[in-house]
Amino acid sequence: MDEPPASYLVWRKSVSRDLRKYARSTNVRLTVGAFFLLFVIGLGLIYLFYGKEAAVLGFLCLLAALVPVVLILLFLFITDWIVKRAGRE
Repeated sequence: MDEPPASYLVWRKSVSRDLRKYARSTNVRLTVGAFFLLFVIGLGLIYLFYGKEAAVLGFLCLLAALVPVVLILLFLFITDWIVKRAGRE
C-alpha cells in the first residue's frame, strides 16, 4: 500500500478534528478582523479625508454603537451560565 504524499501528512498534523474548537476559533478570527477593519481602516480613512476631529467623533460613535452589543452578549453569557448551573441539580 502506498503512503500518502508528504504535503498531506503536514496538512493532516495541523488540522484538528474538533469542529467546535475550529468554529470557535473561526468566529474569534472573524470578529477580530471586523473590529480591525472598522476601527483601524475605517477610522484611518476618516482621519485621512476629514481630519482629526472627525476621526475622534467617529471613534466615539463606534464606541456608542458597541454598548448595546456588549449588553446583549453579557445578557446571553449570564443566561447561559444560569441555565448550565440550574441543570446540575
